[in-house]
Amino acid sequence: MAQWYQLQQLESKYLEQVDQLYDDSFPMEIRQYLSQWIENHDWELVATNDSLATVRFHDLLAQLDDQYSRFALENNFLLQHNIRKIKRNLQVHFQEDPIQMAMIICNCLKEEQKILAAAKKTEDNVGNAQNNVMVEKQKELDIKVRDIKNRVQETEQKIKSLEDLQDEHDFKYKTLQSRDHDANGTTQLEIKREEMMIRNMFIELNMKREDVVCKIAEALNLAEQIQCALIADELVEWKRRQQIACIGGPPNACLDQLQTWFTTVAESLQQVRQQLKKLEELEQKYTYENDPITQKKNFLEERALYLFRNLIISSFVVERQPCMPTHPQRPLVLKTGVQFTVKLRLLVKLQELNYQLRVKASFDKDVTEKSTLKGFRKFNILGTNTKVMNMEESTNGSLAAEFRHLQLKEQKTAGNRTNEGPLIVTEELHSISFETQLCQPGLVIDLETTSLPLVVISNVSQLPSGWASILWYNMLTSEPKNLSFFLNPPTARWSQLAEVLSWQFSSVTKRGLNSEQLSMLGDKLLGPNASNPDGLIPWTKFCKNINDKSFAFWLWIEGILELIKRHLLALWNDGCIMGFVSKERERALLKDKSPGTFLLRFSESSREGAITFTWVERSQNDEPQFHAVEPYTKKELTAVSFPDIVRNYKVMAAENIPENPLRFLYPNIPKDSAFGKYYSRPAETSEPMDVENPAPHGYIKTELISVSEVPPSRLQSTETMLPLSPEDFGELTRIINPAEIDTVMCSAYPN
Repeated sequence: MAQWYQLQQLESKYLEQVDQLYDDSFPMEIRQYLSQWIENHDWELVATNDSLATVRFHDLLAQLDDQYSRFALENNFLLQHNIRKIKRNLQVHFQEDPIQMAMIICNCLKEEQKILAAAKKTEDNVGNAQNNVMVEKQKELDIKVRDIKNRVQETEQKIKSLEDLQDEHDFKYKTLQSRDHDANGTTQLEIKREEMMIRNMFIELNMKREDVVCKIAEALNLAEQIQCALIADELVEWKRRQQIACIGGPPNACLDQLQTWFTTVAESLQQVRQQLKKLEELEQKYTYENDPITQKKNFLEERALYLFRNLIISSFVVERQPCMPTHPQRPLVLKTGVQFTVKLRLLVKLQELNYQLRVKASFDKDVTEKSTLKGFRKFNILGTNTKVMNMEESTNGSLAAEFRHLQLKEQKTAGNRTNEGPLIVTEELHSISFETQLCQPGLVIDLETTSLPLVVISNVSQLPSGWASILWYNMLTSEPKNLSFFLNPPTARWSQLAEVLSWQFSSVTKRGLNSEQLSMLGDKLLGPNASNPDGLIPWTKFCKNINDKSFAFWLWIEGILELIKRHLLALWNDGCIMGFVSKERERALLKDKSPGTFLLRFSESSREGAITFTWVERSQNDEPQFHAVEPYTKKELTAVSFPDIVRNYKVMAAENIPENPLRFLYPNIPKDSAFGKYYSRPAETSEPMDVENPAPHGYIKTELISVSEVPPSRLQSTETMLPLSPEDFGELTRIINPAEIDTVMCSAYPN
């Protein structure tokens, strides 16, 4: 079943998450119209190949032209207009950088897959106790919200009945007064009877007034209970889930349900305020001593206004945190001079507020005490920093404002050098504030919300360290304005950090880290205390240094993540790469396996990320012998894919014919079964070369492969490292006799 079709079958809360993936740079209309074409291409591959990205970009424009023609046949002028506009925007954004478009499509497809997976997981866990508690909690809120709506409607009817009774009482009272002045023809008995009827009517009127006032007070009490649950619980939990989602955790639950609750309560409070105005009109027409309206009206008005004001203020939220479109999985890290986007929403969706709220963005508005620190950088926001909230820009009709073209520029002032401050650039936290004002007759409410703390970098090389700061902050605190966090950063428990590390892999691939992989990482950070989930890890050990190496633990992880994304994604997703395994654990796993069994692990000594393989052989005494090749970095993997390296790798002792020692991927998977689908060409097409009948262009085919040439003595040790260096290779930039080997080899490191 097509991915786009599956998404459209999901509940609204998941559809909103899909909506957040698309904006003007790559609108959802393209995904809808060209869904099959988009899903038929490997956008991960396209995003790594500039020429292929250019071809796909022009293919996409051609697809849009075809769609335009279909709309023309249907005489659908509006959709024709939209297609033309979309095509122009694509050309403006991606004509010079088609790889960026490929990256956006690739990321959208991955995020869609995560949403589908989350929906399936939720469906599978319906019986889970914790989920049931959440469902029950939401059901209880639903009941209360419906209750207040019904109560207010009932009060509306009671006020109408009260008004009718008061009008009737007023009429009969005035009629009786006129008869007092002209008693001719009216007996005293009739007058007394009418007086008694009016007195009884007054008693009923007073009771109705007391009842209406009581019902309004009860509605306000219920509104306060609901507000407490919404603001103190549901909204706080949503904001925490947003923090978790920002650092790679599970996608955040949508805001639609919160918006429904907020809006219903706000509408009820507005109706109560109107009802109180109606009671004031009735009081002006007729009042008396101990009138319930006179006694309670002011208190109820103040309380209704307070609750409405509090609800509105709390409903102004940052729906999507600041993020550069070029790095959608690294929100809250902004580079100077690069555009970023951020989206605001008012959870109280009242029609009268459409196009009434103008939002202004300000940078570091509340850090006056922080800015006095020596070296603390200051920035200006460039671009349109004001936006009107409306319901038309959002596909789900929410009252929102999205800033799409903001940039930051550092203020170059005397003494404002980044190396003079107490914090390095990537530990310096900033924030963006958003302000607006709601104005209604007799009511002015100032609204303000703030982004999560963010890091501002001036060079893309600072991105990994900046992201480490975002991870640490959002993992350890829920405070939205603790911008001095890194003056004294708290330690993290290993159980917390392990989960976040796993998210870094699951957010960009289909696989997180399993317990064994995390155990190895725990060993690196905690040593003997690795088995303790409450073991504490300081910030400096995570992001500054580790084991006297010249690079930090996080930068090592980041290098591996980049290596996986660029060169090893399919192998990682399929579980072929064990990755994080110590040498001791590696030997324990391989020692009892068949000769030629190998596993893949990441190098612990390469900051840029590198991968190696280790295999086991048997000595004449049947002792296990372990051999590991020098790790491959992105330089080698750019030239030759890793599956082809594994397929064609050769070990050649002096005077011997080269042979591939790799037979089984751990635990016992035949090599071609594990890697065959990733080979650049099928194994069966590999035939001995016909030197006498070369290719038509006159050249003999060659293939770049890895060969280790070592003396036989090197293969007899219990553990051998086979480095791929020119010294060990000898003269390998040569053609091997086809009678001896079925491939033409040249060195991976030619002299």
